[in-house]
Amino acid sequence: MSVLIAAWQAEATLARAIESVLTQSKVSAEVIVADDASSDGTSAVAQKFAKRHAQVRYLRLDVNSGPSAARNAALAAAQGRYVTPLDSDDHMAPGRLARLVETAQSGAWDMVADDLFLADEATPETPRCRLWSQIDIGVVPLDFEGFVRGNLSSLHGGRGELGFLKPLILRDFLTRAGLSYRADMRLGEDYDLYATALKAGARFCLTDPAGYYAIHRDASLSGRHSAADLAALVDADRRLLGRSDLTGPERAILRRHLIETLKRANWMALIDAVKTRDPAAALRCFSAPPQVGLTLMGRLAEQAVIRSTRRLSGRPASGTKDLTDPKDLESRP
Repeated sequence: MSVLIAAWQAEATLARAIESVLTQSKVSAEVIVADDASSDGTSAVAQKFAKRHAQVRYLRLDVNSGPSAARNAALAAAQGRYVTPLDSDDHMAPGRLARLVETAQSGAWDMVADDLFLADEATPETPRCRLWSQIDIGVVPLDFEGFVRGNLSSLHGGRGELGFLKPLILRDFLTRAGLSYRADMRLGEDYDLYATALKAGARFCLTDPAGYYAIHRDASLSGRHSAADLAALVDADRRLLGRSDLTGPERAILRRHLIETLKRANWMALIDAVKTRDPAAALRCFSAPPQVGLTLMGRLAEQAVIRSTRRLSGRPASGTKDLTDPKDLESRP
């Protein structure tokens, strides 16, 4: 078993993540920390554990390259039968990995994901809710169509998508399929890997929570995405749409995900174009399917209302939001 931790500026939380692996029961797990060229004390924390525990290994990237590159470095070094990612600001309850392995082996699954517990940094051991289902679901098979549908934020909210799952993955399956995280993606790299794995024949299931705590932090990078990050996710959907083995329903739901992502990407690009006073770039944002252009015009109208209200009262109108806030973009269709 290999736990892959991509770490960047993770000095404050990395020890908790590593310790949560070291305290797992009934499994032998190595921890591979891939430091994405951090400038804080991340290296010191990781190396301290590596010196004390033989199962902890430390890698460092010379140049900050994003979570995909860091995870790929850890994946290349992994020796376990199974691999699983763990974000450096998250942690696991004792026994989680053993439960996932038992499920994987009893059902001959290539990938097993447990529903996540969502928690705040102030109370990391106390979940607010589950990511996917607030009631028990047992073991639910996931296919490509269902997985992509589970990533529509218009249906499941800005932080309720299945792409946030951290599954246990049979390493031999990844090797045979030639799969890894796309190094050009800093957002949605998990979604792209899982979707591609499903089209490569992966047997994937979702189970009830086994003890993964996904921690919300105000300073987390997961809530701040650039236009370039979103554009890379758009490209990922377009690559998937280029496959010849998609069924009609699969293609339809993937197009829906693409449109949703295009709305976010083009809105962020439009914000950048306005800030840099680049009218040509602003116009290019409207070179998209009609649903995207209509969404952009609607948001521009809302912004006009917000700014007019601020000029008149000196404060935002009640019930309105500044849509340049990336957190708000996460949950809007």
